[in-house]
Amino acid sequence: MIRTLVVDDDFRVAHIHAERVARVPGFECVGEAYTAAQAREAIEQLEPDLLLLDVYLPDESGISLLKSLHSMDAPPDCILITAARDLETVRSAMRGGAFYYLVKPFGFDQFARELEAYRTWREQTAAEGTADQASIDELFGMQRTLRPDVLRGKLPPSMHKVLTTVRDSAEPIGAAAVADALGMSRPTAQRYLSELERRGLIELHLEYGSTGRPTNTYRPRR
Repeated sequence: MIRTLVVDDDFRVAHIHAERVARVPGFECVGEAYTAAQAREAIEQLEPDLLLLDVYLPDESGISLLKSLHSMDAPPDCILITAARDLETVRSAMRGGAFYYLVKPFGFDQFARELEAYRTWREQTAAEGTADQASIDELFGMQRTLRPDVLRGKLPPSMHKVLTTVRDSAEPIGAAAVADALGMSRPTAQRYLSELERRGLIELHLEYGSTGRPTNTYRPRR
C-alpha cells in the first residue's frame, strides 16, 4: 500500500481527498494536515510515501514545504493539488520536484488516473539492479508520458470515449470495433483514432492477415 498524507488548509477538502485516496486500489490515507507545521510533524511521525499537497497553507507556502523536504534522508514524493494556476507557481513546483500538478476543481476519475500514474512510476523505479541509458531515459520520461492526455489539454467528450475504449480493450482495436462499441460511424471513429495517434495518446498497430493489406488497429501508447 502507498501511504498517503493529505495536506490542505480546508479540513472539508482534506476529508474529500482522503476519501478519494481510499477508493483507489493500492493507496491508503494515513493522515490529514491543515498547516505546514502539522504536515512536518505528520511526515516525521507517519513516514508517508506520498503527499497530496495544497499550495495555499495558512503558515507557509506548500511550495516552500515541498522544497524543504529535500533535506530529509528519504523524503516523500509529492503531488500538488491546488487552485493556483499561475505559471510561476507551476514552474516552482516542477523545480521543487513535484511528481504532478493537479488543478482544482477535478473529478474522481482524473484524481484516480494521477494516482495510478504515480503508482506505475513508483513500481518501475522500485526495481533493483543497474539500469542502462535506455532504461534511465524511460524512467525520467515517464512523468511526461504517463499523463499525456492531461498535459496536452482536455479532450472533447467523444474523443475521450474513443481513448477510453482503446485503453480498455484487451488487444489492439480498429475503427470498426470502436464504432460498434460507441454507436458512431466508422469514419468518425477513424477520425478520432487518427487524431489521438497524432497527439501521441495511442499508437498504431498493423494487423497482418494471410493476404491483402494490413489492418490499422490501435493500442494505448506504451
